[in-house]
Amino acid sequence: MFSDETLASLSIQPSWRTAQESSRESKGCQTQAVHSCQVSVQVRSTSAAFTQTQQPDPSVERQDDPPPSPGLSEFLRRVEGLVTLELLKNSRSHAFDDHRVQWEDGSQPVTCLHRLQPPSEEELEVTCVSWSCTGAVIACSYGRDWNSDKSYVCTWNLDRRNVSLKQADQVIDVPTGVTALCCHPERPAIIAGGLYNGEVVVWDTSRAQDLVLAQTGMSTDSHREPVYQVKWVPLQKKEFGVLSACSGGRVLLWTLDSEQNQLVLHAAYALMMQQVPQSSSSSFKAGGSSAVGITSLALSHWDPDTFLVGSEAGLLLRCSFSSQTLAATPSDGESVTLRAPAVFSFRPSTGPIHAIHCSPFHRNVFVSAGTDGLAHLHSLLQTDPLLSLRVSDSYVFEVQWSPTRPLVFAAATGQGDVQIFDLSRRSLKPAATIDHGQTGQAATCLSFNSQNPRLLAVGKTDGTVGIWQLSSHLTEQIPSEMDQLEHMATQAAE
Repeated sequence: MFSDETLASLSIQPSWRTAQESSRESKGCQTQAVHSCQVSVQVRSTSAAFTQTQQPDPSVERQDDPPPSPGLSEFLRRVEGLVTLELLKNSRSHAFDDHRVQWEDGSQPVTCLHRLQPPSEEELEVTCVSWSCTGAVIACSYGRDWNSDKSYVCTWNLDRRNVSLKQADQVIDVPTGVTALCCHPERPAIIAGGLYNGEVVVWDTSRAQDLVLAQTGMSTDSHREPVYQVKWVPLQKKEFGVLSACSGGRVLLWTLDSEQNQLVLHAAYALMMQQVPQSSSSSFKAGGSSAVGITSLALSHWDPDTFLVGSEAGLLLRCSFSSQTLAATPSDGESVTLRAPAVFSFRPSTGPIHAIHCSPFHRNVFVSAGTDGLAHLHSLLQTDPLLSLRVSDSYVFEVQWSPTRPLVFAAATGQGDVQIFDLSRRSLKPAATIDHGQTGQAATCLSFNSQNPRLLAVGKTDGTVGIWQLSSHLTEQIPSEMDQLEHMATQAAE
């Protein structure tokens, strides 16, 4: 009747699943590759120390030091009194007071370290050199034989590594000749300069632009002749003023007004021939109403009221800042009253006095030099020189005392060499001579480095500045040197 029957299977696909699968998006995610590195380090440090002593042999008996010989003991007792007496005598002896142990080669008293070159290929000569208060920087001025042509002020830092001798660290263009230069005693970036046209300028080398910090300009207060000297003078409240002197007989003291970019006249002095004090031992007779042509100026290290001036006519005068004597010259419209500063006259020289320098070790001693080729040692207490030394057959342009040796000074000559004298020696001949080896080139200026006294700068008319290193016997003071200087200063005065 009924029977089983197997039929083929039938499958029906749902429409909702197909639609869902067709709309499904494929998404994926993957991290960046992981970078790895492997570093290994290994330190191996070993040290070994050994010590060994020999074990004493108990079988050997220790022996004490042998007693001194009876003859030696007797000898020591016999000579003890004599040796003690001689040692006491030696302790009072002055036989070796002047003896100095020389660790250096005595044949080289001076050595050239550097030779700085001029800032251009033009024919320039060095007019002035001055060390900064740090002793590392040197400032040099260049011009053409003291005229109104363009000139330069250059600075070198000699402490710099690989300092360039042909290229200065800083070059300041000046529209007229620079005739005087002086670095500030406390601020290493400040330099004062005197110009051929009579102006006084103060530069600040720390500035990036416009290095002129202050200047006098051309006014009724300023100089009308070339400025031969500029010096920094201590004032009140730990400030410094600029003292300038010109060939027209004026000595002017300026204060610095950096906010107004000006130098303000603080005091003015005029040296007139009819007001020059007469020296009792001199045949020079002052007369007329002409001004004293100032060529050199120096400040006392001991008396802030004293300064010295030298003139074209060979006059050498001691002056006072506190003088109240009115100058015998009509006013040219100056903002301050002109005063006559000269209070004492020394024996005049036979020609212009180019340089004066006061001793840093004795309040009354100074040295002067000029066209007569002599270096004259003076005392402020007498008219005649204490001593006169022949330096050169030509002019002497600069003279300066050593900052560490009371009896040593150096002089730059027109023959091109620099003579260094040591007055502690028995001979009055130069203790050392600096010669560049070029004939016909005068040594126009020099400057000791007060911070590094073994350095001496020498400028020449060929435009080069030599930096020389002095040996220890020219820089290290000997025990009796101060006594010798005192004796020299007082012997003639008595």
